[in-house]
Amino acid sequence: MAGAFRRVMVYLGLVDDDYEEYEPYEDVQPAAPVRVRSAYGPEPGEMTGGVRTLPREPDPSSGVSIQPRPAVVRAMAPVQTAKVHIVNPASFNDAKEIGDRLKDNQPVIINLQDVERDLRYRIVDFCSGAAYVLGAHLEKAADKVLLITPSNVEVSDDEKRRLQERGLYRA
Repeated sequence: MAGAFRRVMVYLGLVDDDYEEYEPYEDVQPAAPVRVRSAYGPEPGEMTGGVRTLPREPDPSSGVSIQPRPAVVRAMAPVQTAKVHIVNPASFNDAKEIGDRLKDNQPVIINLQDVERDLRYRIVDFCSGAAYVLGAHLEKAADKVLLITPSNVEVSDDEKRRLQERGLYRA
C-alpha cells in the first residue's frame, strides 16, 4: 500500500524519486547554557539586549519620569464624489485601463454585455482581484455590468441616474 502511494506521489511530482535515502538530521546544541526567562517577560529594570524596561510607577529616586502620550486624533478623509469612467473591453489589454482608473480613485463601470464568455470571466477575475487589493467595492450594476467603487469615493445620485438612462445601472 505504501509503495503504491509513493508511486502516485512521484507521478504527481510531489516527491523526487532520486532521493530515496536521507541522512539523519542531528540537532546542534548551543555551546553556552540557555537562561530560562519568566513567561511574563523580564523583570522591571532588567537589561534585555540593550533595551531597559521602565516600571509602571515612576520611582522619584531614579530620576526617570514617564510622560503620558497625548491621544492621536486624525481627521477622516472626506468621501469624494466622482464621475464614473465607463469601459467596454474588447480584449484583456483593457484591464490595464480599469486598474489605472481604480488606482486614481475613480469609479469604473465595466460593460461586459457584448464580450465573449472567456474574456468576460478573465475580466471579472481581474476586477475582483483589483477591488480586493485596493479595498474597493465591487457590485453588479446591471446584467453583465459591474461597478467598482474605491473605498473613499461615492457615486452621486445624479451619476447613477445618468448611468441608468444608458442602461448601465439598475436601481
